[in-house]
Amino acid sequence: MKVLIVTLGSRGDVQPYVALGQGLKTAGHEVTVCTSTLFQAFITEQGLHYGHMNNQLMQLMDSDAGRDAMENTNNLWGTIRTNIKLFSQVKSMYRQTLQDVWQTTQSVAPDLLILASKAAFMAEAIADKQKIPLVIALPFPQFVPTAQSPAMGFPDWPLGRWYNRLTYWIVHTAIGLYGGIPNEFRRKVLQLPPKPKGMDLLHRADGSPIPVLHGYSQYVVPRPTDWPDSVHVNGYWFLDQHDSWQPPDDLKAFLEAGAPPIYIGFGSISGSQPQRLAKVVIDALQTTHQRGILATGWGGLQTGDLPKTVFQLDQAPHDWLFPKVSAVIHHGGAGTTAAGLRAGRPTLICPFFGDQPFWGKQIYTLGVGPKPIPQKQLTTSKLAEAMHDLVSNQTMRHNAETLGEKIRTEEGVGNAIAILETLFSSQPLGRY
Repeated sequence: MKVLIVTLGSRGDVQPYVALGQGLKTAGHEVTVCTSTLFQAFITEQGLHYGHMNNQLMQLMDSDAGRDAMENTNNLWGTIRTNIKLFSQVKSMYRQTLQDVWQTTQSVAPDLLILASKAAFMAEAIADKQKIPLVIALPFPQFVPTAQSPAMGFPDWPLGRWYNRLTYWIVHTAIGLYGGIPNEFRRKVLQLPPKPKGMDLLHRADGSPIPVLHGYSQYVVPRPTDWPDSVHVNGYWFLDQHDSWQPPDDLKAFLEAGAPPIYIGFGSISGSQPQRLAKVVIDALQTTHQRGILATGWGGLQTGDLPKTVFQLDQAPHDWLFPKVSAVIHHGGAGTTAAGLRAGRPTLICPFFGDQPFWGKQIYTLGVGPKPIPQKQLTTSKLAEAMHDLVSNQTMRHNAETLGEKIRTEEGVGNAIAILETLFSSQPLGRY
């Protein structure tokens, strides 16, 4: 069976779907991942086929406007302002992205289309055109309504079921701002009739529900009891690389030279003032007398600028590194959050935008890390206080270890494949 997975975003938006793709390949299926050309080599190195998608949205994220947007979207109203500000630019980019996905689909001729997150609601019509099954696969809970909690990014006000439901209506309405793009694509390019009015994002044009997989742990975000049977929480999709990766000698020497360090990394984004951010981190480490590992993304920071107790890391698989550190501090990407939790390490999240504040709140609520510190509020004193808590709060450390043990028992990729087997029993997906 041919499977096409479409995802859009940074490395953290791609890697879980590569893990899912590897599981499907192991089960005997041909898998293509369609995403930005930035990740073509990464995908093919993992033994999967690559489907072309342009880099325009990634380039926007790396521009001055994109970095400014990221620093001003750590709450609901900031997100709304950012979307309005970038609306005209993003619309044209989404149009081109849809064209790329359509061309890849025609080339691959898949039997199953899996759409991830940002791509999920843009390319639904392609499955209708091809008359093939469609699955939405999400790394966080934002689009499926529940009366039990508000949508991601909204205040957790104790106003009851009506408020919680309202927040999802607002989310769907906001996505509808971009609705003209897929509707135009559906009509002009695919030559399909319009999707019936009133049909929500989670149903196909014929009214059938779209199955939704959530690639995170039920121990981190429990599945709401009022979700329909078509919606699943199946565990994280980890891409383990520790068996095939060898650390450089200087990293091994640093780890062996003293107490386990604190890992600090903000992924591919470091805001508009990376040097200021690096100084805050280094000063906080020295204030607390902690050793630290600084991952890439620090705007040209030179190794010579660092004290001997701080190591600058080019790259290392999280599944290899995180069990060797005392705690992790990062921006709150879903993948990095998952890796830290699985390793059983207490976590501090310093969010920029998107789902990052949500994961920061979950970490704090679960008692496995301090209260998140938004990037714009990050100071040496606040970070030093949080670092002290991370390494000395024994309750927090015990909670993190216990949660890590639970997550390590889950088989997220295997669970997802089992769900797909059940959904498409006429085209069995083999065994993972």
